[in-house]
Parts: sequence; C-alpha cells; structure tokens
Amino acid sequence: MERQEIFQKLDEVFQDVFDDPNIHVTDETTAADIEDWDSLEHINLIVAVEKAFGVKFGMGEVTHMENVGEMADLIAKKQGQGR
Repeated sequence: MERQEIFQKLDEVFQDVFDDPNIHVTDETTAADIEDWDSLEHINLIVAVEKAFGVKFGMGEVTHMENVGEMADLIAKKQGQGR
C-alpha cells in the first residue's frame, strides 16, 4: 500500500472514530489538532486503525507515536512496505 493510500484510509478511520467527515490528517497531525482526541478516543482510534489495516501495535509503539506521520510509517513497516 502506497503512503498516499495509507493516508486516504487513515482519513476514513479518523472521520469514523471522531464522527467528523471534514477531518483530513497529514504527517504533522497530532491529538492537539483534533478536538475530541483524548486518551479514551486514542484507544478507540488505535483499535480502529489496527482493524482497518490488519496490523497490531505494541504498547511501546503506541506510546511513542508523536503524530499521524509516524503512525503511517509504522503501518507501512508492518505491512512490509517500509518508507
């Protein structure tokens, strides 16, 4: 899956989890950029991303993600694409 495809799918997941069709994530998007992204929604988001992409994140990976770009990189790596 190409990086652009990952971001298109991430847009869909974020829009669904946060119930906002106007969300479009970028490499730099963080929890501070999305109004309802708190610790509880973070868990829901991670579960939804894992399901959508067929990957599993370790606890260390989840706690070290700084932004959506790092999430996309990790998804690509787990899918065997790398960057």
